[in-house]
Amino acid sequence: MSTDAKNVWGPLTEGLNILHDLDLDLGDRTRALHQLGVIPDAHRTLVSRVNETLPQRDAALLVSSRQWPVLAHRTAQQNVPFAAHLARIAPDTATWRTGPPSGITARLLLAAHHALTTPLEQALPTGPRVSTTAARSRSITEVPDTEPPKQPAPAPRQGRGR
Repeated sequence: MSTDAKNVWGPLTEGLNILHDLDLDLGDRTRALHQLGVIPDAHRTLVSRVNETLPQRDAALLVSSRQWPVLAHRTAQQNVPFAAHLARIAPDTATWRTGPPSGITARLLLAAHHALTTPLEQALPTGPRVSTTAARSRSITEVPDTEPPKQPAPAPRQGRGR
């Protein structure tokens, strides 16, 4: 599995049908979209809908992000009114806009993910959503040691013996 594939596992891939041995190269947009099964015509349509739904700066930031192919894959697999879901993150008061500028892309990607995976009749989460699936996929749980802890050996006595 490639480094990109390992790094992408988490909230953005929750519930998606992605091979665990995928050699994903997010640096090569065309290859990544192909590997994830997003055909060029569907991708062009998706990008057009993003541009119609979000302000120009936000749309450009989302579509040019390194993880965009994963989000495009999600929209290709889901049968939801994409524009209606995505429009919920467009307002200037959206919570993802708050925070340091260096994290804006990550917040936008997560907000788009939440918008696409939260039913329209429910409010969007205002903070990170706990994903047990994602947590398990990244867990490196160790097998607990069943032996009792070993006691240190007694220190040798100093002094005269009898």
